Amino acid sequence: MKEFLKEYLAFLKFEKNLSENSIQSYRNDLSKLLNFAESEKVNDLNEIDFPLIRKFFEIQKKEGVSSGTTARYRSSLKGFFKYLSKNQYIEKNPVDKLASTKISRKLPSYLTFNEIELILDKINHADIPLGLRDKAMLEIAYSCGLRVSELINLKISDLFFNEEVIRVIGKGSKQRLVPIGTSAINWVTEYLKFSRPILENKIKSANIVFLNKRGTKLSRMGIWKILDKYAKEAGITKDVHPHVLRHSFATHLIEGGADLRAVQEMLGHSDISTTQIYTHIDRDYIKEVHRNHHPRGK
Repeated sequence: MKEFLKEYLAFLKFEKNLSENSIQSYRNDLSKLLNFAESEKVNDLNEIDFPLIRKFFEIQKKEGVSSGTTARYRSSLKGFFKYLSKNQYIEKNPVDKLASTKISRKLPSYLTFNEIELILDKINHADIPLGLRDKAMLEIAYSCGLRVSELINLKISDLFFNEEVIRVIGKGSKQRLVPIGTSAINWVTEYLKFSRPILENKIKSANIVFLNKRGTKLSRMGIWKILDKYAKEAGITKDVHPHVLRHSFATHLIEGGADLRAVQEMLGHSDISTTQIYTHIDRDYIKEVHRNHHPRGK
C-alpha cells in the first residue's frame, strides 16, 4: 500500500506542482490511515472499505482531533482514493459516502497598528548587521503580508523597488506581485547596502535577501525567536508569531476599507472564502468602536 502512496505523492509533486509542505501534510495524513489499516490486518487497498474509514474517524474523534484536522484528513483521503479509482488501482472508492466536516474556524489573532509600531520601535536599527536586518525583515513582512516560507525564501531578484512591488513565490510555486510600502523599501534598501554585505557568504548566500550569522537563509524558528524577542521587549502579552504579522496586514487593510478581492490577491489565497475570515474580524472591530465611542454603547 505504501508504494501506491509514494506514486500519489510523486503525482502531487510533479503533476500538481504542490509545495513540499503540502506534500508532507498529505504524507502524514495518508500514512496515518494506512498504518491504521495495517493495525486492523488490512494489507490491500481493495480491502479498505467505508466501515474501516468510519472506524478510523471515530478513533480520531475519541483522541480529540480538531474539526479542522478532521476536515484535512477527509480531503487527503478523498484526493488519494479518487486518484486510485481513476487509475483503476481499486475496484470501489471507499470514501464516496464520506460527508464533509463542518469546520469551526477560529478567528486568527492579530496585532493593532499601535502594537506593530511598538515592536518595530524596539529594534535597534543602528545595530549593524543584525538589528538593521531585523528591522528590514519585519517591515517587509508586515508591509506585504508574507507567509514565513515566502519571507525566508525571498530573493534579491524578487525586489522591484522602482515599481514598488515584490515578486512572491507562494504555495504550489505560484507567483504573485505584491505592493510594498515606502517605509519597507527604505529599510530593506538600507539593509542591502550596510548589513547584508557583512552577513553574506559568497558560496552559501546565493540570492537570498535575509541572512543569518552564517550567511545562509533564516529558519522559521529563527524568525519566530526574533519576533518573539521584540514583542516581549515591547510589553505585548499576546501570543506573537510570524503569521500574526500576515493576519495583521490583512486585518488592517480590511479595516481601512480595502476591496476583499484585492486583499485575496495580495495574500495569495486561491479561494476567497479563506480571505473572508478577516471580514469577521472587521465586524468585531466595528462593534468595539461602537461600544467605546457611542454614548449608549457601554
